[in-house]
Amino acid sequence: MEIPFYKMQGAANDFIVINNMKLGLSGGQLVSLTKQVCRQRFSVGSDALMALDFPQNDGDFRMRFYNADGTEAEMCGNGVRCIARYAYETGVAGEQMTIETKAGNVYCWRLSQRQYKVQINEPSVEKFDLSFPENSLSLDYVELGNPGVPHLVMNYPKLQEDSLAEIKPPAKKMRSWEALDRGANVNFYAIDENDEVILRTFERGVEDFTLACGTGAVVTAYVLKKKQLTQENPVTLHVLGGVLEVEEKDQHFYLIGDTNIVTKGYICDEDLSI
Repeated sequence: MEIPFYKMQGAANDFIVINNMKLGLSGGQLVSLTKQVCRQRFSVGSDALMALDFPQNDGDFRMRFYNADGTEAEMCGNGVRCIARYAYETGVAGEQMTIETKAGNVYCWRLSQRQYKVQINEPSVEKFDLSFPENSLSLDYVELGNPGVPHLVMNYPKLQEDSLAEIKPPAKKMRSWEALDRGANVNFYAIDENDEVILRTFERGVEDFTLACGTGAVVTAYVLKKKQLTQENPVTLHVLGGVLEVEEKDQHFYLIGDTNIVTKGYICDEDLSI
């Protein structure tokens, strides 16, 4: 079976993108496909698979997002930008589009050939200054959309000094905090001398630090604005994969960043079985 695909990345968050309106794969088949083709070295390799599908309501199309382990996520900020470009490049949608996600409708604009702007779902749950029982760290918790994408946010002043290997053990514990029904992505941030944000995100589903997380960037900017820790607008966030911007306007938050079409062709994996 040959499957047409694009390989794309946004701030080095990489995705396999397919058009399920043409393929017609079931949810179970998409899970199976994701687990196989996202494996590094064994197949195409990526952080996640995104399937463009028929809208269920008034959107231009529906985005179905699967982490590399096959779990279906509510939404992904970097992924939305990439699938928006895919939809524009393949003639599915125009320069302004409404994308249906599990977390609700997302609105997206094409700013240039590579740059896209996404209005991220509104926060549905927010809890500030929670105390993590194991080490009494102060955490903020925000869910974007409904059902929401869950995120923990923590100030970590030594972020540029400590290695990710040092931060990973506490990140894994917080990611699976029993107080949270679905676990959470964990965002560590520090503010540099230019009032710009250094951000590192441990993502559930990937179960490791990724090079970028779009919803993590928005949640972190939201927390910083809410707690009046920055006056910048847009907020500039330096992630491992590059730079993202989060703009606040009329109480809405917008994620702005580049997209990159890495390759396009056919998945011809001879071990593929769906």
